[in-house]
Amino acid sequence: MTTDSQTQANDAALDFLLSRRSRPAKTLIAPAPTRAELMPLLTAAARTPDHGMLTPWRFVVIEKAAMPRLAALTEQAGARLGKSEADIVKARSQFDLGQLAVVVVEVQKESAKIPAIEQSYSAGAVCLALLNAALASGWGANWLSGWASHDPVFCQQGFALQENERVAGIIHIATQSTTPPERPRPELSDLTTWMQK
Repeated sequence: MTTDSQTQANDAALDFLLSRRSRPAKTLIAPAPTRAELMPLLTAAARTPDHGMLTPWRFVVIEKAAMPRLAALTEQAGARLGKSEADIVKARSQFDLGQLAVVVVEVQKESAKIPAIEQSYSAGAVCLALLNAALASGWGANWLSGWASHDPVFCQQGFALQENERVAGIIHIATQSTTPPERPRPELSDLTTWMQK
């Protein structure tokens, strides 16, 4: 039972959250969202909780034509970092196969009140909000990162990141070609503590 001052239950949204499932990036195919179709997803992601209204994140949209350059930069980074051939092939595959992706960039901002870790949490929440917005809109989507996304040289060359910025996540969005099976989920009784006093 709700009163006029309370929010009505949104059963459809809750059902979605209880059954949401990422789609592996390697199974995503064309078409990807157009710029017009992507904007509502970015708008939804930008409604993420943001202590102090710092907006400690921004978006870099990787369109299809930019994917080969990033794949090549990944290979160069792998050689520079001494990664194995298998690691390089796996890391660059998200760009070799990618249709469209959004890099959520964490932007650390000076604040006397908001700790750096809270800014990191907000950027991570943006990743999940964008992922869920894409899935709720009927797209396939997957949140990736990988060793290249943590390499400052790659991030500067690939995404023009500044010293106070880092990649929180790379959200691939396109058409799902298959529906993955449900995967095991954690047992909540092992993870939940009830405090009664």
